[in-house]
Amino acid sequence: MNTSSEHGYFYTSDKVKLHYIDRGQGQVIVMIPSWTMSTVQYRHQIEALSQKYRTIAVDMRGHGESEYVDYGYKVYRFAKDVYELLLHLKLDNVVLLGHVVGATVIYCYWDLFGAERVAKLVLVDKAATMVINSKWTREEKENFGAVLDPKSAIDITNQLASEAGEKYKYNFVHSLFSKTLSKDEQDEIMATSMKLPNKESASLFYSNAHQDWRDLLPRINIPVLLIVGRASAVSVSSHQWLQQQIPNAQLVVFEKEEGGNHFAFLENPEKFNQVVDDFIQEPS
Repeated sequence: MNTSSEHGYFYTSDKVKLHYIDRGQGQVIVMIPSWTMSTVQYRHQIEALSQKYRTIAVDMRGHGESEYVDYGYKVYRFAKDVYELLLHLKLDNVVLLGHVVGATVIYCYWDLFGAERVAKLVLVDKAATMVINSKWTREEKENFGAVLDPKSAIDITNQLASEAGEKYKYNFVHSLFSKTLSKDEQDEIMATSMKLPNKESASLFYSNAHQDWRDLLPRINIPVLLIVGRASAVSVSSHQWLQQQIPNAQLVVFEKEEGGNHFAFLENPEKFNQVVDDFIQEPS
């Protein structure tokens, strides 16, 4: 299933029907969307990169066109789902690309499976950890990218799970858009985001927020591309620190005037796609 814009489905080991898009031929790149998002967020990448690569984007359980179930909304289960997708499609030597929670899923994948079936990683807008340890210095908090104290993380989780969770989620996601992102693209993202129910949105938020990847970073021994926007809520300094920790990592910063916000792949898809293309072409 790799010759045109194709929609495929497979069942995970815990019996969830997941949807994916599979287009193009050649080196395989598998793209994992962020929290509450779907393959829609990667439409520019699917269109452009599939001209040169076999480009696959997957909807995680409960997201996009995948089956909704009321279990498994934890980043480690998502990583297992990605692994099972690679098994299902008999893929090897894959480039994994993930945005925020999608990048967390990739870190989980590495923790569970290491370099099995993967050759390179592209991590977008994801710091080492989100929740602050009160014993950390200000510099450590900035380096690690921690932005939430433990109480705030729980409060947000509870807000998302409440009866008012839909409104809270809408405002939360909408706050990540820059003024330069078109209304049509904002509406498209929001329509997808609102499909995931409150309880599952909260579970996934909690699971993502409470991961700490600092000990994992030095053990990643394949090429890694880090991408962050200067105007993103995720700091450039946290990615500079990541680059220092991951042995074979390079960092690309999108400046504000070139779409350097939370959704750089939507705001400046031409540069984003070129950066990813260049990274894939580099010898390992």
